[in-house]
Amino acid sequence: MATDFDAIHDLIREVPKGEVASYGMIASLLPGVGPRQVARAMRSAPGDLAWYRILTSSGAPADHSGAAEQRRRLKKERVAFKKNGAVDWSQCRWRGPTQKWLDNSGRDIEEVMEIIAGWKS
Repeated sequence: MATDFDAIHDLIREVPKGEVASYGMIASLLPGVGPRQVARAMRSAPGDLAWYRILTSSGAPADHSGAAEQRRRLKKERVAFKKNGAVDWSQCRWRGPTQKWLDNSGRDIEEVMEIIAGWKS
């Protein structure tokens, strides 16, 4: 079954300036999608997608040729980094999608809120 990369791209557009999400956070809100599918979708991302706001679960930019550019763009948005080079999740973790996304996705708000609560653990 082919993954609908458009749905992944639409959810990534929900991550605002100054906040970051992990591949797993994005995947957790899309039924049947895993972090690797999110990573694959990033490779075909439209030019206007803020790809650099999506990180590994450790908070480090993914190991790819654009890692330095990713870090530069995040710093420009005032994303906080720890001394070890990972983002400081406590200061810049994405808070979740907008009500508009929830309405369009058909997801149950209580279920989504439970998923988001798990991100902080």
